[in-house]
Amino acid sequence: MTDHTTKIGMEYTKEGDFSKWYQQVLTRSDMIEYYDVSGCYILRPWAYGIWEQIQGRALEKEKEHVEGFAPEVAWVTKAGDSELEEHLAIRPTSETVMYSSFAKWIRSHRDLPLKVNQWCNVVRWEFSNCQPFIRSREFLWQEGHTAHATKADADAEVATVLDLYRQVYEDLLAVPVIRGVKSEKEKFAGGLYTTTVEAYIPATGRGVQAATSHCLGQNFAHMFDIQFEDATAAAATAATQISMGSDNAITTETHRLHVWQNSWGFSTRSLGVLVMIHGDDRGLVLPPRVATLQVVIIPCGINSRTSEEDKVAVQRCCTENLQRLLRAGIRAKVDDRSHYSAGYKFNHWELKGVPLRLEIGPKDVQRQQVVAVRRDTGAKTVVVTQQAGGGDGHSYDGGQDSAAGLVVKQVQVLLDTMHTDMFERAKALRDARLLVIQDDGGSDCWSTKVGAALDKRHWVMIPWCEETACEVNIKERTATRTTMTTADGGTTVAAAAGAKSLCIPFDQPQQDDLRIVQGQTKCLACDKDAKRWGLFGRSY
Repeated sequence: MTDHTTKIGMEYTKEGDFSKWYQQVLTRSDMIEYYDVSGCYILRPWAYGIWEQIQGRALEKEKEHVEGFAPEVAWVTKAGDSELEEHLAIRPTSETVMYSSFAKWIRSHRDLPLKVNQWCNVVRWEFSNCQPFIRSREFLWQEGHTAHATKADADAEVATVLDLYRQVYEDLLAVPVIRGVKSEKEKFAGGLYTTTVEAYIPATGRGVQAATSHCLGQNFAHMFDIQFEDATAAAATAATQISMGSDNAITTETHRLHVWQNSWGFSTRSLGVLVMIHGDDRGLVLPPRVATLQVVIIPCGINSRTSEEDKVAVQRCCTENLQRLLRAGIRAKVDDRSHYSAGYKFNHWELKGVPLRLEIGPKDVQRQQVVAVRRDTGAKTVVVTQQAGGGDGHSYDGGQDSAAGLVVKQVQVLLDTMHTDMFERAKALRDARLLVIQDDGGSDCWSTKVGAALDKRHWVMIPWCEETACEVNIKERTATRTTMTTADGGTTVAAAAGAKSLCIPFDQPQQDDLRIVQGQTKCLACDKDAKRWGLFGRSY
C-alpha cells in the first residue's frame, strides 16, 4: 500500500486522500472547528477574516418555490413538548420574507428599481454528503433582491451581477470560472432563468456552482401582488383621448403592471472552492488579496551566540518593516514568539497559507535586505531595504521615506505576481481538463469519449438538445457503480453520481468546425437536433 502521509503539518496528501486532506487542512489551519451537529461547523476567525475581505472589497406563499426547495427546507414541527398544528419552515432564502414588503413599498414607477441586499446566515438541511463550506446545513451568504419596471432592465442587472461574481472569483480569489445559463432542470425553482459561474476542482474532477444570478420573471410579483403605476401607459391613454377630441373628461384610471424581479447570491462556499483549488500538501495557500494576513515577518538566524546588539538590530528591523507595510495598507505582523524556533514558525504560517514570509536575520540587517518567500511556489527573493549609496533621496508610493517605499513596492509586486500566477495555474489546469467532444462517427462515441473523459476527472462540452429527458438520461448513463468488499467479508455496491449539466456557457466554441448548425448538428447524447454546446460534469 502506498503511503500517502506527509510529515510536516499534514498527515494526508491532496492526491492521496483528498477528502481527509480537505478536512485536515481546514481544521489544522484554524479555518473551522467541527461541531456535534452533523453538517454544522464553527467558523473560526482565520476563515471569517477572508469572508470579511470579500465583503469589504467586492460587494459593498409561493407554491413552485416551496416545492422546488422541499428537499432542503428545515421544518420546525414541535415547540417544547407540543406538536405544532402548522409546521414552520426555516427559510433557505428570503423571497417569502421580503416580497410581501415589496408589495407595500412599490406603488409607482418612481419607486423602481428597488434593490435590497443583505449579508446573513441561512439554513438548508442537507442530509447527505455534508462537506464544510461546499455543502453544509448552515452557511453565510450575501443575497440581493431587486424589482424592475421592464424585463430588459432585469436582464441587464442579471448580467451585471453575474460579472461581478466572476470578478470576485477571478480578481480576488484567483479562481477561474465559466459563465453560463442553467438548464430548465437546474434553474432556480420558480424563476424565469438562472445564470451561474462554475468552478472546477482538479483534484476530484468535479464542478462547483460558485454563485448564481436569477431572473425571477413576474412569478413572484403575481404571487405577492407587487405592482406599480405605469405612467407611460396612462399618459398615452390621455393623449389619445385628447387627440380624438373626446368630450368626456380625461380618464384618471391608473394602469398598473407587475414588476420584473431578480435575486442573486454568493456564499461561503467560495472559501471551500479556494481551499480545494489552491491548497497543497503543506496546507492552505491563500490568495493575497483576501488573505486575513498577507505578510508575516519572522526574525531568524538568532541563537545563543548572537550578540545582544544583533538581536536588538533584528527586532528593530522587523518592527520598522512591519510599520512600513501597515502604513501602505498591507496586512502584516511580526511573529516574535520567543518560545518557538524559526523553523516551527515557518511551518506554522505555511500551514495557514500566509502568502508571503519575510525572513530577517543579523546578516540581512548588515546587508540592508530581507528575504521574501512565496507560499505558493516557495521561491525566495531578496528584497532590498536601502538603495545603494544610502538611497536616492526620492519618496516611493506607499511609504514615507525611500526605504519604506522601496520595501513596499517590492512586496506589492510579489503579492500581485503571486495572485496572477495562482490564477493562471488554476486556469491552465482547468482548460487542460475541459474537453470539447463531437460525434466522430464511431460506433460508440459516448462511452469511448464522454464516459472515459468523466472517469479521468474531466469536464466535457458536447452539442446538446437541452431537453430535460435527455439530461436525466445523461446522469443515469454516467453514474458508475463499484463493487466493494466490506469488513465482514461481504460485498456492497457503491454508486458515484452521474454527470449533470453544469451550464450552457455564454462563450460558445467559435471555431468553424465547432459551430452548431441548426437542423444539422445532432445532440451527442440522444441524436436530436442540438441547440447549443452544454457543459457537463460531476459536481458537488
